[in-house]
Amino acid sequence: MIDIFSEVSAFCDLTIPSAHKVPIAIIGAGGIVDGAQLPAYEKAGLEVVGITDVDLAKAADVADRHGIRKVYQSIDELLADPVPVVVDIAVPAAAQPEIFLKVANAGRNILAQKPMATTVEDGLRMAEAVAHNGIVAGVNHQLRFEEGMAAAHKMVDLGWIGTVTNMTFHVNLITPWEMWPWAKDLERLEIMLHSIHYHDVMRWFLGDPKTVFCAAGRTKDQFPNGETRTISTYVYENGVTGLVHANHINRGGDNYAEYRIDGDKGSIRGTMGLLYDYPVGRVDTLEVNSSVVPTDGWTPYPVTTRWFPDAFIGTMGSVMAAIATGSPVRSSVVETVGTLKLVAALYESMDSGSAVKL
Repeated sequence: MIDIFSEVSAFCDLTIPSAHKVPIAIIGAGGIVDGAQLPAYEKAGLEVVGITDVDLAKAADVADRHGIRKVYQSIDELLADPVPVVVDIAVPAAAQPEIFLKVANAGRNILAQKPMATTVEDGLRMAEAVAHNGIVAGVNHQLRFEEGMAAAHKMVDLGWIGTVTNMTFHVNLITPWEMWPWAKDLERLEIMLHSIHYHDVMRWFLGDPKTVFCAAGRTKDQFPNGETRTISTYVYENGVTGLVHANHINRGGDNYAEYRIDGDKGSIRGTMGLLYDYPVGRVDTLEVNSSVVPTDGWTPYPVTTRWFPDAFIGTMGSVMAAIATGSPVRSSVVETVGTLKLVAALYESMDSGSAVKL
C-alpha cells in the first residue's frame, strides 16, 4: 500500500518551493493569525514583513512575539509599502468586503479569511474586483488542505471508491465560543463560522446540490446568541446525498468529529483531530476500504500533519503558486461565491422550514 499511497501523498504535500515565496503583509492580529496563520508561515519559511490591526497595541504584541519587524499604523500605510506581494486579510467577515475592495483596487494579491463576506452580493462584488484588477485572490478555506481531507479527495479522484453515493460529517463538541467575543451577538453563527468548513468541502468533493434543507437550534443560557446546533441535508441531481450534523453544546464529554464518503466500490472514513480538544487537538485519522485497490479491509493512511496550523500553509501556498505559475487557486474568491450561495440557501431553509433549491 505504501507505493499506492505515493500519488495521494504527493497531492497532500504542503511544501512551498523557494521560487514561489513572496513577502506577506497581514491585516488583522486576532487569535487565528496568532495561533494558526503565523505559526504556519514560520514553519513554511515565509516572510511576513508587516502587520496592522484596528487595535495597534495588539498588532504590536503579535509582531513582537513572531518577529515581524513592522507594524503599519493603517491599511493605507500598508498599501503604500511596495514590498508585500500578498496581503493576508484576517478580519471578521462583516468587515472584510470594504477592506478587500480597497486592497484589490490597489492591485495587491490577496488571501482572505473565510467566509470572506456575509452576503452573496458582497462576494460577487469582491469577485468582480479580482477580475477587474487582474490579481490572484484566494479564500482561507484551509480544510481543503488538511491532509486527511486532501488525501480523501485524491482517493475519490483516483476512483478508489468508485462513484460517490453519499458524504456525511458528524461533529459533536463543546466549543469555547468565549474565545471569540465578537461572535457573541451574531444572529448567523454556526453555519457561517464553523460548518461552512464542511459545506465548502462538500462542494469541493461533490459540486453544488440541487436541493438543501437545514434545521437549527440553540441551548438555554448558551454564550452566543446564534444557532449552535444544525442539521443540513443535500440532494443532488444524480441522487447523491449529503449530511452535515453539528452540535456545539455537547455536555456528555465525548467530543467527536467524523466524516465518511461512501461509493459503489468502497468507503473512506476519517476524524478531524483538532476538534476533539480544541485548540490543542490530536492527530487526524483517515482509513479507506476499497474493492479497487488491495486494502484488505479498513486500511489507514498515514496522516503526518494537522489541520492547525499546517493546512494554513496550503492556502497561502496555493495563492503563491498561482502568482508564480498561473495555476488555479484551490479555493479562489470566484469559486468561493458558490459556498456563500450554499450558506445563504441553508439559512433560507432554516428560516422558512422548507427545502430550498439552489
